[in-house]
Amino acid sequence: MAHSKSIIPKSNAFDQNLSRRTFLRSMGISLALPWMPSLGLRSEATGKLSYSVSPLSPPTRFACLYFSNGVEPEHWWAREDKGGMVMGPGLAPLRSFSQDIVFLKGLFNQQAVKHPSPHLGRVPNLLSGAWVSDDQDLIKVGETMDQRLAKHLGMRTRLPSLVLGIEPTEMRLEDGLSMLYGSCISWESDTKPAMKEIYPSRVFEALVGDGTQRQLDRSVLDETLQDARSIRNRLNHRDRIKLDEYLESIRSIERRIEMAAEEESLEGWQPTLTEPNLPPPAEGLPQDIPRHMKLMSDLLVMAFQMDRTRVATYMLNNDLSQMNFGFLEGVSGSLHLDLTHNGRDPALEAMYLRTNQFHVQQLVYLMERLRSIEEGDSKLLDNCLLLFCSNLFDGDKHQADEMPMILAGGGSQLPGGRVLDLGSRPAEERRACGLYLTLMQKMGMTITSFGDADRPLDLNARI
Repeated sequence: MAHSKSIIPKSNAFDQNLSRRTFLRSMGISLALPWMPSLGLRSEATGKLSYSVSPLSPPTRFACLYFSNGVEPEHWWAREDKGGMVMGPGLAPLRSFSQDIVFLKGLFNQQAVKHPSPHLGRVPNLLSGAWVSDDQDLIKVGETMDQRLAKHLGMRTRLPSLVLGIEPTEMRLEDGLSMLYGSCISWESDTKPAMKEIYPSRVFEALVGDGTQRQLDRSVLDETLQDARSIRNRLNHRDRIKLDEYLESIRSIERRIEMAAEEESLEGWQPTLTEPNLPPPAEGLPQDIPRHMKLMSDLLVMAFQMDRTRVATYMLNNDLSQMNFGFLEGVSGSLHLDLTHNGRDPALEAMYLRTNQFHVQQLVYLMERLRSIEEGDSKLLDNCLLLFCSNLFDGDKHQADEMPMILAGGGSQLPGGRVLDLGSRPAEERRACGLYLTLMQKMGMTITSFGDADRPLDLNARI
């Protein structure tokens, strides 16, 4: 069946802001290409390409990766040394990236420390520092920094933000509060969470589709092959290689989603089918956690590479997580929640360490993917600010007077290989919202206060 070309209406405010981008277009699809110098710039007035103007610099993106219930404190540490950064066992997977990270110690949210709920009062305010309502009849926290960024940058991309997760959103009560609080770290307003997407197939369709139906027995790339060939002729040799790698990475994700569908696993659910190709998955844990997490990371990379969004949050698990880490060597018989609340049992502490390392490995995988992609004279990782964090430090003690936090990427904006230990500073200098204020400023926002912070955190300081 032949497919006719479709043009997105010019009345769409989103498309008017993307006149400098180049797309492969076909029925139901608008696939943005990665940033490539040899494509030149498209005039906003005429729509024609110009090669005489220097290309724009790649945009800066932000992503927060969250893991629940804190860390095994004995093994979660880093220090600067003459030979480079030295890291504890909990951070072992990050050692090859030591020059690309800033290890932060001592930041906290004051309202979280004060809250009587040791869990649900310390999760939804992770990125806002706001008070969590303890009234069962009133869901209220505070707008989070990622959503503030999304409102600032959202008109430049098709998706204002990407909100991802692995475990389903829960609505039951825990400690007299809704588990909605434990399932959401991104909040559009004081009372409205930005609900996360846990199905990779839905994320993929959001990235490559325009909201209309398309045939599912043909690859997105097959539908846009003619445009791809036309654009390929205008590229230099280096950008042709980049285009081929980019298209192949998308095809690889498609293949994996299709394979998952055939295996009847959670990752394969395709809501755009006329009739689902498998029953709707029951609420519960993903069938294959490592595979699920890796695929979501790949989709996040694709979203940034396509410039579909510049803001993302990714919950590796919910608070009070029921995730079972039995797939890890040496971990058996306990859910994540039990491992983190271990009563200092040596055997459980050893398993807790393995889960910490597994979470760090997810950050490492994302960084490896971002570092493998060129954007002009830089890497995609250089143009991303990544925040890896949890809401508690010592999970067994529900310790909230500091949070485990690592910044990664950023290139020249964020010199790496450093440890910023703020633990001995006064409380007003340890506010996590000061960090968020700094990150928003680095993303181009003119903002002088956020949450309980009225001054940014100096990330270039030597402390």
